[in-house]
Amino acid sequence: MRSLRKLLKQFTPAQTLLAGFIIIILTGSFLLTLPMASSQGVSQPFIDALFTTTSAVSTTGLVVVDTGSFYSRFGQIVIIILIQIGGLGYMVFIVSIAYVFGKKLSFRASMLLEDSLAGVSLGNIKKIVASVIWFTVLFEFVGAAILSLFWMREFSVSRSIYLAIFHSISAFCTAGFGLFADSFCSYQRNFLINVTLDIVCIAGGIGFFVLHDLHTLLDKTIHQTRPRLLSLHSKLAVAVSILVMAIGTGVIFVSEGKNLHLGDRLITSTFQSISASTTTGFNTIDIGAMNNTSLFTIIVSMFIGASPGGTGGGIKSTTFGVMLLFLFSILTGRNDVNIFKSRLSSETINKALAIGLISILLIILGTTILTAIEKASFIQILFEVVSAFGTVGLSTGITSGLSNGGKIVITIIMFVGRLGPLTMGLSLIGRPKLVRIRYPQERVFVG
Repeated sequence: MRSLRKLLKQFTPAQTLLAGFIIIILTGSFLLTLPMASSQGVSQPFIDALFTTTSAVSTTGLVVVDTGSFYSRFGQIVIIILIQIGGLGYMVFIVSIAYVFGKKLSFRASMLLEDSLAGVSLGNIKKIVASVIWFTVLFEFVGAAILSLFWMREFSVSRSIYLAIFHSISAFCTAGFGLFADSFCSYQRNFLINVTLDIVCIAGGIGFFVLHDLHTLLDKTIHQTRPRLLSLHSKLAVAVSILVMAIGTGVIFVSEGKNLHLGDRLITSTFQSISASTTTGFNTIDIGAMNNTSLFTIIVSMFIGASPGGTGGGIKSTTFGVMLLFLFSILTGRNDVNIFKSRLSSETINKALAIGLISILLIILGTTILTAIEKASFIQILFEVVSAFGTVGLSTGITSGLSNGGKIVITIIMFVGRLGPLTMGLSLIGRPKLVRIRYPQERVFVG
């Protein structure tokens, strides 16, 4: 036991976080290979179980078999538990249990939670964890209540409640797992289903920091207390998210004129844009039938993704926003990167650029490998890779036909996408080493 503790102390927080996710994935994979996990009572191949478990823990939603028909109730419950753990981050569950039993967090556990929740400050851990649990219960409960009341017109009460809970959790955790073979294509024209899922997906994707900020602003507005201001992070996250969703909706609306009737285009375009930008992965239209303009627009939305501190993936809306602001400052000859009368630190800018570059390199590598081993068009493979990296789950229909090598590549990309490319890189490098030598500066011509 002492040797194990000594070994764990040598791990960085990023490495411990990585190890924790690996343990959860391996455990889930074992459970899904059990005969009782399938509706036919047969054992699922380990590679397929590993793919599905990674997809669930990473809240991606890419599947090699139909979740609703292949898995038994036991298998589906395993998947939705993995989705809930993956969506909130397993450290949130550990911290919640510790608080329930009155245990105090160690400094190391606090550092792990900070990494898990994308940089929450150590002084606000208890408040943020309480907010995470509160917002999760609120949106998942309201979403499940609305969906269950709707589905009671089609299914039994117990079936309606089960479907509602499963899809509400999947929506808030931006997982995209569904129990319908066609996702939500059957409900393409249903306004209530579309709006309910849109709201729950946005709540999960916008991030708990923003939700907490908006709740505080609303509370102060009601009680007429000051200051009533959103943080810089929340302003940037909301602004970029709205911009990406609006542009995505507009492009899909225009480009899918041949595939959709005018009356269905706005609601479908909006749903699909929100699903991609929040990295949820539900669809109300056959993705494989969409034209290249729409597919590429969705690819860009999936790459940008949701906001930090939420359940979504991608490089994050604020990362993309910082990159755009940095580009603007370069083009306008400004020394500082400013937004909303505030100046961004060089550390923030460098981190955003590093995340963007690592992400692009990972997508290039994954796409190159898959184009060499899989029989699919380039746009289909690129779409699949970005969907896996952004933990989205949308697919043009090639997932189930991937070779074992292709499944392994996508599994790795999903895992890196969930953990975060920068966190993954830091976990591989280990503890940072102090550089004692500083070399003379010289000029390199670029551009």
